[in-house]
Amino acid sequence: MSESILLVNTMQIDKGKLEDFKESVKQSLEFVEANGSQLMVEVYIDETNMRAYSFQFHRNSESILFHWQISDPYIRNVMQHSTVKRLDIYGQPNKAVMKGIQPFSDNGVIVSVTPHFAGFSRFQPNE
Repeated sequence: MSESILLVNTMQIDKGKLEDFKESVKQSLEFVEANGSQLMVEVYIDETNMRAYSFQFHRNSESILFHWQISDPYIRNVMQHSTVKRLDIYGQPNKAVMKGIQPFSDNGVIVSVTPHFAGFSRFQPNE
């Protein structure tokens, strides 16, 4: 069983806020790259439909909780320019992570959790 967790966050970028959104994401990524625990973060933007997709690969649930703790101001800044529409979780997050995700579901965000089945990784993170 793998402890790793992939989070895929689908966001709707607010009208007229594309450049502000991009800048807030860049600032967030700079901070997370220097201080965060993720093995990978990639953000894709569909400018035509004003959608953004954030992929975060975490070692385990503790990595997610740490990320939330240290990155809260950056997350809030990104969210000033967008709205979460969907959160897909691949893996088996612990109860604390699920509790942290509950407000998304309570606010109408589509949340799905798909347990890990099998796989491998070629990542060689700096430790």
